[in-house]
Amino acid sequence: SKDIFKDATKKFDGYAFSPNETQLLITTDTEYIYRHSYEANYYTYDITSKKAYPLTDFALGKQRLAEYSPTGKLVAFVRDNNIFIHNIEFREDEQITFDGKKNEIINGYPDWVYEEEFGFNKGFYWSPKGDRIAYYKFDESKVKEFQMAMYGGLYPDQNTFKYPKAGEANSVTSVYVYDLNAMTSKRVDAGKKKDQYIPRIKWTKNNDKLCIMRMNRQQNQLDFLVTDLSTSQPFELKADVFFTEKSDTYLEVGDDLTFLADGSSFIVLSQRDGFNHLYQFDMTGNVVRQITQGEWDVTQFCGIDEDKGIVYFVSGEESPLERHVYSQGLKKSGAKKLTENKGSNDPVFSSGYKYFINYHTDANTPALITLLNSKGKEIRVLEDNSALRANIKKYNFQKKEFFQFTNSGGTALNCWMIKPPNFDASKKYPVFVYVYGGPSSNTVQDSWAGSNLLWHQLLAQQGYIVVSCDPRGTGMRGRDFAHCTYMQLGKFETEDLIEFGKHMQSQPYVDGGRIGIQGWSYGGYMSSLCMTKGADVYSAGIAVAPVTNWRYYDTIYTERFMRTPQENAEGYDNNSPINFVSELKGAYFLVHGSADDNVHYQNSMEMIDALVKENKSFDMFIYPNKNHGIYGGTTRMHLFEKMTTFLKENL
Repeated sequence: SKDIFKDATKKFDGYAFSPNETQLLITTDTEYIYRHSYEANYYTYDITSKKAYPLTDFALGKQRLAEYSPTGKLVAFVRDNNIFIHNIEFREDEQITFDGKKNEIINGYPDWVYEEEFGFNKGFYWSPKGDRIAYYKFDESKVKEFQMAMYGGLYPDQNTFKYPKAGEANSVTSVYVYDLNAMTSKRVDAGKKKDQYIPRIKWTKNNDKLCIMRMNRQQNQLDFLVTDLSTSQPFELKADVFFTEKSDTYLEVGDDLTFLADGSSFIVLSQRDGFNHLYQFDMTGNVVRQITQGEWDVTQFCGIDEDKGIVYFVSGEESPLERHVYSQGLKKSGAKKLTENKGSNDPVFSSGYKYFINYHTDANTPALITLLNSKGKEIRVLEDNSALRANIKKYNFQKKEFFQFTNSGGTALNCWMIKPPNFDASKKYPVFVYVYGGPSSNTVQDSWAGSNLLWHQLLAQQGYIVVSCDPRGTGMRGRDFAHCTYMQLGKFETEDLIEFGKHMQSQPYVDGGRIGIQGWSYGGYMSSLCMTKGADVYSAGIAVAPVTNWRYYDTIYTERFMRTPQENAEGYDNNSPINFVSELKGAYFLVHGSADDNVHYQNSMEMIDALVKENKSFDMFIYPNKNHGIYGGTTRMHLFEKMTTFLKENL
């Protein structure tokens, strides 16, 4: 730090090597915007000369998404909704878009709803040779604004941003390609429809061929299009569909699309046989081969060693509760399991697939980090977390045990339980249910649960049986299990959790009058429904940052599972806890951050209004200026102490 900045107090938050590893791009003064996005001041640093230079004039404002070109001679970045290219040798900037304007036009990064629901932040992509940049343009001028008051001064500031709620107008999204030699941008023809999504852009391995993914608003058809930049196209770049995926319910988009070096095929994950599996398709969309198959889901495509014809992936073949790393010949059936320890494995492969770093945990064991070769042989232990393991023993952690509960329809649901120390089956214990329950999610997994586990161990030590259950609609059990909640989010999940509460009541060691529940976000939605529709079962509940009516949530997530309120009003209304507050009987604790850009504070305000109209007593706590994560300083400690106290007083 002293060598780079000549100032020992200067901190940096991240770095990236140039392609030839002679330079570094250093991130400083980071300020987060939303879940993935941030702005910062960047420096370029020459490793040989040990000299650092500001990427641009910092007085003009902070930058976003700075990235080296494949040649390492240029850096592209975004500032004030426009894209710039910095020439490292001459230390000069070239502006390539000029229409960027806050809350109107965005170049080079996604709008709020794309960032949150399609899970990406960077919206420009260098071509393989570095002579072109493909980039997003979002016209969000017709999207309605949402405002959040930010407290602290005499008059609160208003944070205003574009947020499309279910059924409302989205941004009009388009893709452009900038040619560095011609110094011009051309728009890619993505079709006549404006009300659609473009969830991914990806260059093929051919510098002239750009792939874009196009999805309809109902999110049940996904098209892959490719444009050939080697042909003369003076005004707009023609794009042809070469692959289409359809669903009766919905499709989800990941980052698994991989084009092979021969240019004639690609690998992608698909649920077309009912489970998430790897397929190889040719460039006309025909199946070359289904690489993996079985009644289990592939959760991650790690990549392919094309020289050896071997694919690497992670799946739940062993169990929906576990994750293991596998290798398999591209043209062969039958995979080799590379990780032997029960639990969950998360690999990071080297660029040549000769090695991978593996992060292994299980429900009762924190991370063991090892280096393995491509055949699964351990090379060395990198970190065994021995100090943390010693503390687990010191603090008398109780074992998390897995079991199944069968609902009234005959579906077995996965669950776990933590019993209090010195558990005595002849005694009666209160039960605390931890829930999330959102589509394709899991709380019941054989993996280390971090800070949540610490709180649950604390509650167990204070005499609670702590349990969790993955209801219908959750993940790792195939498409039909996950998609059964389509058009009626909350219905089957609530039914399962109410029956699960009754199941716990029937156990001889449970005090049936003391069943509590807690969840955050979708989990807060579920705990609110259980406290209302399941009022005869659940006597105390905590809802942190809950959705209380899907009409208040964003377009992409909500409409994927529910379609629009105009199409499915009954589905929205029949499972909104706001509409069932008259049934509330137990102690209900509502928590929200006032600056939650994701699940808006509005959800809790509307819930409060409904509760007051029904003259229902409840507890509430609001964290000023805190977002959906409710953290910073002592905030998390305060929140978990409040929740613990609430449970002591009411459960």
